[in-house]
Amino acid sequence: MERIIVKVIRPLLVIFGGLSLLTGLAYPLATTGIAQAVFPAQANGSLITKDGKVVGSRLIGQNFSGDTYFWGRPSATSPMPYNAGNSSGSNLGPTNKAQLDAVKGNVDSLRKAHPTQTGLVPVDLATASASGLDPEISVAAAYYQVDRVAAARKLPANAVRQLVDGHIIGETFGLLGEPRINVLELNLALDQLSKKA
Repeated sequence: MERIIVKVIRPLLVIFGGLSLLTGLAYPLATTGIAQAVFPAQANGSLITKDGKVVGSRLIGQNFSGDTYFWGRPSATSPMPYNAGNSSGSNLGPTNKAQLDAVKGNVDSLRKAHPTQTGLVPVDLATASASGLDPEISVAAAYYQVDRVAAARKLPANAVRQLVDGHIIGETFGLLGEPRINVLELNLALDQLSKKA
């Protein structure tokens, strides 16, 4: 019996201990160290600060609902919108009646809030993303909201449009995705513009 312990169980325990140290300690420490050295902002959550306080992340959307702010995509997270602890979509298919009713309701609300807009409602303002936490909207979605935001803040629409133009993020690596705008960063810049006006 003692021979079995020495021949079989002891090497197993040594291998288990060695792999635990390698994969549970050395690897996480190495990857964390490299990430902190090479990509410190991303490794720490891509946080956005205002007046020395963290107000959000570039990677997680927030619920802006007032007329004085640009709105992001609808969020299907529960129990509240943009709940980062419960990232999820509605999982409803494009022909599901509940999905169609939700999109129709969103479009009706958007048309009511933007009476000067007669064109099509940008799809990203009417549909939720798969994560429910999308921090960005299309350029068309931002332009769609310019008149409402400008009127609510009593700012010239051209000034708000220029602010939108200054916050366009191009395609990733110049070819992936579409131009887009980070809603939190745009709204923070909007607050600064209002202070100057």
